[in-house]
Amino acid sequence: MNQIQVQVMLPQHLRTLARSERIVALDVPEPVTQRTILDALEAAYPTLRGTIRDMATQQRRPLVRFFAGKQDLSHESPDAPLPEAVARGEEPFLVIGAMAGG
Repeated sequence: MNQIQVQVMLPQHLRTLARSERIVALDVPEPVTQRTILDALEAAYPTLRGTIRDMATQQRRPLVRFFAGKQDLSHESPDAPLPEAVARGEEPFLVIGAMAGG
């Protein structure tokens, strides 16, 4: 199975938990999907387990969003291939903490 190096941009609160830089590089198996990226991210930074996805259901947490460029991928299938620019490591996969409140 081929591995591709992708970039993931994390919000401040997740960088603090992971003790990482703003953008982390991860080796991900092909095809590059949300699931393969998040699996690799949680393997590399175990303190993030359960913060982005529910540990039991593997569903995205409600106040977390995923983007590739300007495209919101939050409601896409976690197994759908990501845009080529992300899959080639040219653009980062963005994990964003959504804003809430009134």
